[in-house]
Amino acid sequence: MNEGVSMKKLVAGIVLATVLWTIMFSPWTAPHVNFWIMMTCSGLALTLYSTWAAPGWWKDLRFGVSDILLGVGLAAVLWGVFWVGEYLSSMMFGFARPQVDMIYGMKEGENPWILTALMLFIIGPAEEIFWRGYLQKSLTRKWNPDMAFVVTTLMYSIVHISKFNFMLIMAAAVAGFVWGLAYRFFPEKLGAIIISHALWDCAVFIWFPIM
Repeated sequence: MNEGVSMKKLVAGIVLATVLWTIMFSPWTAPHVNFWIMMTCSGLALTLYSTWAAPGWWKDLRFGVSDILLGVGLAAVLWGVFWVGEYLSSMMFGFARPQVDMIYGMKEGENPWILTALMLFIIGPAEEIFWRGYLQKSLTRKWNPDMAFVVTTLMYSIVHISKFNFMLIMAAAVAGFVWGLAYRFFPEKLGAIIISHALWDCAVFIWFPIM
């Protein structure tokens, strides 16, 4: 156990993320905020929190050719997994397609170029900075890599529960599992994981939506 990692800061970070995600997704609060503005502000807030709680996280960042290729490849594979998953779930569950359509409804009326920029440069990177770069890394130091991977993946899924959308929760679980597993075995590839998350966000929401 690494006593240099503050459990209070870790818990406070998880609580902060839960509150922000609940405001974005809860049926009681979501109608009163613009999802994309809230998501962008939440990403910035979590990045600032990560920087305060664990200054120096950026030292793990590398954006070499291998990182870019790995990030692109991981995003492409994950998009393929979701394409297959959507096809199978739509065949098995009558609620699947309406719930997926509800998720895509969050981009209606928004400028796709602005959304692309937000997901590429703020939202996608910010999520990985907090969930993998801060939380999973800190829990790895506090406990061990396997426990850190499991807890981070579970928490990443749980913060989406307030939407009461099974498909969204499962999407978060699958994506979080893939990015968490990548970080579990290749923590030096945080840059590639950030690229993967940012590109996957843009691909699944804007460029190649799974409709």
